[in-house]
Amino acid sequence: MVSEYSPSGPLFPACRRIIRPEAWDALLHTLAEDSVPEEALPNLIAGRLAEDDLPPFVADLAAVEARLHQCAGLREELPEPGDAIIVNPTLSLLRVGWRNLPKIIERKEPAAPEPGEDFILIWQRPADRRLQVRSAASEDLLALKLVLENLDKREIARLESTTLARLDRAVTAAVQRGILLAPPSAIRRDPSLFAPEVDIPEKYLSAQVFTLQWHITQACDLRCKHCYDRSDRSPLSLEDAVAALDQLYDFCQARHVYGQVSFSGGNPLLHPHFFEIYRAAADRGFMTAILGNPTTPEILSRIIAIQKPEFFQVSLEGLREHNDHIRGAGFFDRVLRFLDDLRAADIYSMVMLTLTRGNLDQVLPLAEQLRDKVDLFTFNRLSMVGEGAQLLTPGREEYEAFLHAYLDAKPRNPCMGLKDSLINIIRSRSNEELFGGCAGMGCGAAFNFVALLPDGQVHACRKFPSLIGNIHDRGLADIYDSPEAARYRLGPDSCRGCRIRHVCGGCLAVIDSAGLDWTQDRDPCCFIDVGAED
Repeated sequence: MVSEYSPSGPLFPACRRIIRPEAWDALLHTLAEDSVPEEALPNLIAGRLAEDDLPPFVADLAAVEARLHQCAGLREELPEPGDAIIVNPTLSLLRVGWRNLPKIIERKEPAAPEPGEDFILIWQRPADRRLQVRSAASEDLLALKLVLENLDKREIARLESTTLARLDRAVTAAVQRGILLAPPSAIRRDPSLFAPEVDIPEKYLSAQVFTLQWHITQACDLRCKHCYDRSDRSPLSLEDAVAALDQLYDFCQARHVYGQVSFSGGNPLLHPHFFEIYRAAADRGFMTAILGNPTTPEILSRIIAIQKPEFFQVSLEGLREHNDHIRGAGFFDRVLRFLDDLRAADIYSMVMLTLTRGNLDQVLPLAEQLRDKVDLFTFNRLSMVGEGAQLLTPGREEYEAFLHAYLDAKPRNPCMGLKDSLINIIRSRSNEELFGGCAGMGCGAAFNFVALLPDGQVHACRKFPSLIGNIHDRGLADIYDSPEAARYRLGPDSCRGCRIRHVCGGCLAVIDSAGLDWTQDRDPCCFIDVGAED
C-alpha cells in the first residue's frame, strides 16, 4: 500500500517483497561497503540485474519507490492557486520501462509487470496529504501539458480536431485527483446578507455551477393560460448562439465554475438549429438540460447521441381536466406517455407545476398519479405576469397550510421534491436540516443563474421582467458584474439578517407580481414571523 511510504518508514518495501532475502542482503552489504545511502539502490540494482538473477523490472520499481519516499518527506504548505490552475508542487513524473508497477506497489491484482514504456505520477493528495501513485493516462499528460505550457485550449481543440469538452474533462479529472490545484469558485455570496451569528455551510456561500437558462425561441406548440411572455422577440441565429456559448465558456473559466445550459423557450425543440446549438453546448463541456414539451423517442435518441441531458423537464398543472384547461386538450395524457419514453431512454425526468389558488388542492393527488412514473415532481408559485396575471396565487395562511400537508405527504412518495425556499421556515422550526431552496442557494437570481432570451436580453430571472443587459451590447461577464445584477443578488432589504437567508430570500418574481417592491418587501407568503415565531 502507498501508506507504507513515510519519511521514517523502511525504504523499498515492494522490492523487499520481491527480491530473495539473500540477494537483498547482498545489495545492502554492497551499499554499506561503498558508504552509499539506500536511496542509491535503484542504480545498484540496474547494474546487477543479471549478476544477482534479479527480476528485470525491479530497478524501475526501486526508482519509483525512491521517488515515493522522497515525496512522503515533503511537508511544505501547498500554495494557493491564485487566479489560475497550477500543478501540484509535490508531483513527480517518472519515466520507466515497465508497466503495472503502481499495481505492485499498491498490491493490486493482477499485478504482473509487462515490458513497455510508462510514465508514473507520484504526488500528495491536497485534501489530506496522502501519497498517490498511478500510471499516467493520456488525459493526465494532456492536462499537465495544457497547464504547464499555458496553452490556448481553443487553438489546441482546433489543431487536434477535438472539443473543448474533452480538454476540460482532462483538466477537471486532474484537479479532482489532486494532480492540479484549482482556484476556488469566484461566485460567492455577499456576507452582509446574513445574520453574523449563523454558521453558514460553505456550500451555501460559494456556487460551483453557473446555469444559463436559455430561452432560444419564443415558438411554442402550446398556448398556456399562465405563460409569462408571449412577446414577439427576434429569433436567435446560429451564429449568435455560438457566440453566446463562447461568452458563457469564458465566464465559467474565469469564475472557476462548471457551466450548465438549460434549454427552454417557448419550446426549445422547435428552434430550427436546436441540434446544432445543443451540440455546440456539449462540445464546450457544458452540462445540458431541457425544459420543454413532450417529443418523440426518435428526437430523444438524437439528443442522447450528442449528449444525454442532466434532466428533461415537462409541466403539468394539476389533474387531467384542470391541466388540459390550462395547457390544452390531451396534454395530460401526452405527458404521461412521454414520461415512459424518458424512462426507457434512461433520462432523468422532472415534472414542474405552477402553483395557483386554482390547483392548490390537486398537487397531492397529482403526486400520487406520478408516483413511479417520474423521477422528480415539484412546484413553483405563479408569478402574475403575462398571461399569468389572469390567475390568482394562494394567500399566506393557505399556502403555509399547503406546505405542511405537502411535507407530511413527501416521506411516503419518493417522487416529491423540494424547491420553494419558504419550506425552510418549517424545517427550521422543527430543527430539520435546511435544503438549498429554489436555486440550491436560496434565490439564485443573477447569482448562480441568469436567463437569456432569443433577442439577447439577459434577465435575473425569467419569471418576471428583470432586465440586466443584452449580450449584443456587452459581454456576459460585464452584465453579471453590473450594478443592476448586483442589486438582484442582494434581494429584499427586509430579508437581510434573517437566519435562513442563505437558503431563502423569498421569490422576487412573486414579490414583484404582487405589486410590491422586491428591493424592499419580503415575499407576501413568508410566514417566518407568524405563529411559532412570535
